[in-house]
Amino acid sequence: MNADPTRVVAVARFWLGTPYHDQASLRGVGCDCLGLARGVWREVVGPEPFPIPPYSRDWGETGPREVLAEGARRMMIEVEAAVAGPGALLLFRMKPRAIAKHVGIVTGSGSFIHAYERLGVIEEPLTNAWRRRIAFAFLFPQR
Repeated sequence: MNADPTRVVAVARFWLGTPYHDQASLRGVGCDCLGLARGVWREVVGPEPFPIPPYSRDWGETGPREVLAEGARRMMIEVEAAVAGPGALLLFRMKPRAIAKHVGIVTGSGSFIHAYERLGVIEEPLTNAWRRRIAFAFLFPQR
């Protein structure tokens, strides 16, 4: 069973304005996109089930494995990206043929929250340019 999407969105919005900081996950202090997702997880689901190893910031990284998606599959509920609604975690492929390396949380039919370098945690429209980059979608499980 998945977590209440209204709660997921409300918790994610508490992170708005958090400065960008690579590989961090502290609301109001600093986080990157994965750190935002990790923080929402802790507040909605509970303790993180396993430690997150260091990761590369290279959005153009290629390889045979979708490491981020594989990790999400271990603890979240995968759904079709086309039907992902509020509260869903989206994984984005930022460059063609690259692995998915960016995440955001859907907040409405046309918006999402993510942590972006130089901007921090922001909510913005889920434009067609962003929609074309969606590679995977997941729901947070219940506590």
